[in-house]
Amino acid sequence: MSISRRGFLLGASALLAGCATNGTSDRANYGDRLDERHPLKAMPLDKIKPELRRQEVAYATTHAPGTVVVDTPARRLYYVLGDGRAIRYGIGVGRQGYSLAGSAYIGRKAEWPSWTPTPNMIRRDPQKNLKYAGGVPGGLNNPLGARAIYLYQNGNDTMFRIHGTNQPWSIGQAMSSGCVRMLNHDVIDLYERVKTGGRVHVIQGRREA
Repeated sequence: MSISRRGFLLGASALLAGCATNGTSDRANYGDRLDERHPLKAMPLDKIKPELRRQEVAYATTHAPGTVVVDTPARRLYYVLGDGRAIRYGIGVGRQGYSLAGSAYIGRKAEWPSWTPTPNMIRRDPQKNLKYAGGVPGGLNNPLGARAIYLYQNGNDTMFRIHGTNQPWSIGQAMSSGCVRMLNHDVIDLYERVKTGGRVHVIQGRREA
């Protein structure tokens, strides 16, 4: 089958337009957030692998729209939109794997939260964490980043959170103390989508979402 010069040019233009749209979307997603309590600078796109950047994707699941699905082995988090679509985010997870599995719900949310290491964290690494036992106020240097989403089960805080990070290079890695970390720009986006009481499903093994 031959392709006319005009058809080739139209196809090339469409391809370039698609690339430009993706680039524009990424720049918008990770641009300056100067309206924040602690203003965020634009995230350099060369520091974020394309596959870890926030994007809408096809996603087949039985979970209802509004559900958050944490796919620990894949280092991905999905916000279910419905109709076979979801917003996909790259995440970082715990060094030993995220120990919470199955269903939970969002017990509360916080903007620029304070952080206090848990007793277990202090016991595991007192040299690093004991000095923070009194708590760390919210801000750019806080380990929880710009937002925290607190996961509960049966009315109890599980002590696990979905939160931002001041270490963007850790996204896609298994190295945190156990919680799910996101780029600050991404956790702000997720925070605005989810509601208190919303469902969260954590996948530990390679099983159907």
